[in-house]
Amino acid sequence: MSALKTAVLLGGLSGLLLFAGAYLGGQGGLMMAFVFAIVMNVGSYWFSDKIVLRMYRASEVGPGHPLHEMTARLAQRAGLPMPKVYIIPDMSPNAFATGRNPQHAAVAATEGIMRLLPADELEGVIAHELAHVRHRDILISSVAATIASAIMMLAFMARFAAFFGGRGDDRGGPNPIALLAMALLAPIAAGLIQAAISRQREFAADRGGAEIAGRPDGLAMALRRIESAAKQIPLDANPATAHMFIVKPFTVRGMAALFSTHPPTEDRIAALMALRGN
Repeated sequence: MSALKTAVLLGGLSGLLLFAGAYLGGQGGLMMAFVFAIVMNVGSYWFSDKIVLRMYRASEVGPGHPLHEMTARLAQRAGLPMPKVYIIPDMSPNAFATGRNPQHAAVAATEGIMRLLPADELEGVIAHELAHVRHRDILISSVAATIASAIMMLAFMARFAAFFGGRGDDRGGPNPIALLAMALLAPIAAGLIQAAISRQREFAADRGGAEIAGRPDGLAMALRRIESAAKQIPLDANPATAHMFIVKPFTVRGMAALFSTHPPTEDRIAALMALRGN
């Protein structure tokens, strides 16, 4: 069911891109939006892991390191190739997985999460990240982010066209007011769909992580502990990568919560605890 919801949301996001491209630039705009999305997707697919690991100054650790040994044990249990393992030099507790597919995956954890969590809770976190790898969520979220970015670029072009002339009604083009409305509403719709996709994948990774770890309790306790500690020691994270972390690196409130890439932590914990009866 989660995979179906994600497919529907991705389809809606792609449809919005194509509609915005066609409306804002006709056949040429549609083709430009499509080509732009393809180019960005290819770049994101091949290089996003290297970029984000460098961004957070992550250092690879090898056999003998406790995190490497834990990851190896869980990856074997999950039937996954051994990912590369990285430590991020930051005391804010968090973790993420990246890489274009299970054969080229990486798991990264901060020094803060290593110090904060006992072994059973850290296992739940690493199992959650391995579930992302198994579900290919890194690719799914990269595609969603790329399409949303393409829509926002088109919207910027539309605002420019609306303010500086654009295609007026006398030439059969869209009305400047309608053009401006489209330019404002399309990015909002894209952001809402992208956030919904990310939240679906987090719930699915929680379930998958509980399965890999063998029980949901460790991950549930870890989520509560991480969120509490992260408020005291926030992570200086790039908003473009916030969706990758197990807990959102910064707090969102009010209307901004509609665009949150993570479900409320209490909802995630409740869903995990419900698995104990299954």
